[in-house]
Amino acid sequence: MIRMQGRLVVLQVLVVSLLALLAVRLWQVQVVRGEEFVAAATETRTRDVVVPAVRGQILDSAGRPLVRNRTRLVVSVDRTSLNRMADNGRVVIQRLASVLGRRPKDLRERIRACGPGVARPCWPGSPYHPIPIDDHVTTREALQILERQEEFPGVTAEVQAVREYPGETAGAQALGYLQPITQAEMEKRAGSKAVFSGVDLVGRDGLESVYDSALRGVPGVRRVQVDRLGKVIGVERQVPPTPGDTLITSIDAKVQAVTEKALAEAMKSAPQADGAAGVVLDVKTGRVVALASAPTYDPAIWTGGISEAEYQRLLSGKAGKPLVSRAIKGEFAPGSTFKVSSVSAMLKDGYPLHGHYDCPGSFMVGSRPFNNFHGIGLGTLTLHTALVKSCDTIFYKAAYEQWLRDGGLKPKAKTKEPMAAMARAFGFGSPTGIDLPGESSGRIPDRRWKKDLWAATKADTCKRARTGYPEVAKSDPGRAAFLKRLAYENCLEGYQWRPGDAANFSIGQGDVLVTPLQLAAAYAALVGDGRLRSPRLGWALVRPDGTMVKEIKAPVVRKLPISATERAYIKGALSEVASDGTAAGAFTGFPMDKVKVGGKTGTAEVYGKTDTSWFASFAPTDKPRFVVVVMVSQGGMGAQTAAPAVRKIYEGIYGFTSTGGRTRAALPAGRPAAEPPMIKRDGTVAR
Repeated sequence: MIRMQGRLVVLQVLVVSLLALLAVRLWQVQVVRGEEFVAAATETRTRDVVVPAVRGQILDSAGRPLVRNRTRLVVSVDRTSLNRMADNGRVVIQRLASVLGRRPKDLRERIRACGPGVARPCWPGSPYHPIPIDDHVTTREALQILERQEEFPGVTAEVQAVREYPGETAGAQALGYLQPITQAEMEKRAGSKAVFSGVDLVGRDGLESVYDSALRGVPGVRRVQVDRLGKVIGVERQVPPTPGDTLITSIDAKVQAVTEKALAEAMKSAPQADGAAGVVLDVKTGRVVALASAPTYDPAIWTGGISEAEYQRLLSGKAGKPLVSRAIKGEFAPGSTFKVSSVSAMLKDGYPLHGHYDCPGSFMVGSRPFNNFHGIGLGTLTLHTALVKSCDTIFYKAAYEQWLRDGGLKPKAKTKEPMAAMARAFGFGSPTGIDLPGESSGRIPDRRWKKDLWAATKADTCKRARTGYPEVAKSDPGRAAFLKRLAYENCLEGYQWRPGDAANFSIGQGDVLVTPLQLAAAYAALVGDGRLRSPRLGWALVRPDGTMVKEIKAPVVRKLPISATERAYIKGALSEVASDGTAAGAFTGFPMDKVKVGGKTGTAEVYGKTDTSWFASFAPTDKPRFVVVVMVSQGGMGAQTAAPAVRKIYEGIYGFTSTGGRTRAALPAGRPAAEPPMIKRDGTVAR
């Protein structure tokens, strides 16, 4: 009994002590710090919200939209808010999936972060900002979300601008696409003047990438007042966004469409063709009128997120790598189109302009015969006829003689290598500098290149000389034996620039590689004013009201090291190729009396594949306005595949119609359907 009473006393004391402690705490909260907590409870806080600017349009030279904006209702999810929930937002996602008619699994995939081992769709942008998960939302679906926010915490539905491509697949690789800015990019650009939010889209390729800062504009800032629960109760200050500039390009949408169609038809006509490219340049300015690559794709595929299957298809070799522009990134042996550089090298090296040259069916380069096409000899020719009829042996002989003068297999301390030097002067072997990302350099091989390549590959080459190619021998023993013998020779003396290397170089074969754009720029310089220009697609940046911000010009890179007389001579020879030379069959019925076309065919051999088909051209021949180059990979002979495609492009440029193999002029002679853009005297753009 006494123990029980003692325990009760202890309990009473404990209770009284706790009550006293509580009273002291209440007094401290309500009296001592009461005003502080009252202020905190009623205090409003401010938050800065970045308001993205409307991205500028991309227009063609006539003001037609190549890329424009249209508004859509977009539903976004704040992944951070979902992760704070006890169930990581599973219930919210299920409700959202029900409203949108989607599977919860699909929505969860879209909000997960992209990274190694994570298949698309996923979110490549910042994880700390709302993630768009559906951009095809109806007004009814959006209202269901907005009117029941208590059921959809962390979910928003608002109108946003998305990119639209009126030409669909036309010029896709040149235009580029947009993707969300990543957290790493935001941190990297934190010190720059540009303002970014986690919902910003940035250009990832093409013009969208190069002119990203101008197109994006300046985001606005809205400073809002929120209560302690984060609910907006007012707007304190608002700075509206500044829309992005409009990029006007030199592309003519009609010519672009014609070029795309011509490439597609060329590939259909050549069963083995696996890719093609087309370039149309303005000779006078160096501006790009059309730039096409096939196969192509619809850039709208990036809008709203791309699936893993779609993404892999864009990169797939089996699908033809449609994401890659063959016009600026594809490197191919140019074949006889390269002879304009080789004949210029001959003239620079002292060969007479009006001389006469033997064109036998075969010429011995060292101990090996190098043959003309089909081994046909054409007798004694001028350089003019050599270009028109595309005689190879004249160039083999000149290249071999130059190789001997440089010392042959025992080169002099200082070699001239005239053909390699002239090729570089024409712009081959280095990027043109076009305003597009990822341009390839091509390749101009010479003695130094051969030596560097040998040093880099010697270990593997010598190993193969010993072990051979057992993996090839399983299916092709003869090929394996050839490769082993070649590896043995290269192991011993692969550093040597052999006479065959020089001979192949002269006709654009062997290790020579160029891009279609490089070839077009070289021809524009040759038939134009002799100045090599760095091509440009961008023509001007203007504000939404039409005020000029900046005009973009194609800069002159260098002047060709041959005289105006020599350029005129070469141009005169090329002017007969489509009427009386190797491309005559492709231009039968074309109204040469209205617009005469000149150019050069090229048929480049590729081991294990069908020949690469080329035609590099210009028109009109008296005062060239356009250069058109078409390349069809595995297209066969230049006159059979590339030249007919070029003809179709000229028909589109000049508004001609073609029926039954004959072309009729729909416009006055010499007047192109594609006219260049103009700038008014007041600095605004003429539309």
